[in-house]
Amino acid sequence: MTSTAALSDVEQKSLTEIPHPSLPEGSSIYGGTKVFPDYQAEPGEVYFTLVHGIAHESSVSFVAILQATRALRKGFESALYFYGPGSLNCLATRGFPTTGNSAFPGEHNINNQLATFIAEGGKAFCCRFGLSLHGAREEDLMDGVIPTHPLDVQDALIYYARKGAIINSTYMF
Repeated sequence: MTSTAALSDVEQKSLTEIPHPSLPEGSSIYGGTKVFPDYQAEPGEVYFTLVHGIAHESSVSFVAILQATRALRKGFESALYFYGPGSLNCLATRGFPTTGNSAFPGEHNINNQLATFIAEGGKAFCCRFGLSLHGAREEDLMDGVIPTHPLDVQDALIYYARKGAIINSTYMF
């Protein structure tokens, strides 16, 4: 171990009290048994996700996009609906110091995964009112994201429920 700071005896004792790392890299610490069947879509099945999570404030939005993408790859018609603060996930203007530049690793994870979802045939809707609440502009939306009227949130839910969709509603407060 190389250190540039001098350690006191008690700091050294605390540091070496428990060996680190306790397991070498690559060690399994979780089992790999999948409990439920790997369901694939039956003809006409639909998966609909509502996203009300702020980009980068939790994993809620990113995981919702990953799940919707997985459903799409299983053969489901899959759609995402971003509303409220979730609308911010759809912005193409993310970046620092300029758009498209990542100020930290993973800054564009949401953008990249959403672009993949759309490119693979998923539909992404974004509430215009959600954008306006946060000062975002409709022209700042990523390519392929469909802007929607505020009253569409409820009607989209009804539309997809009537299609028999599996509905995943994610929410962050």
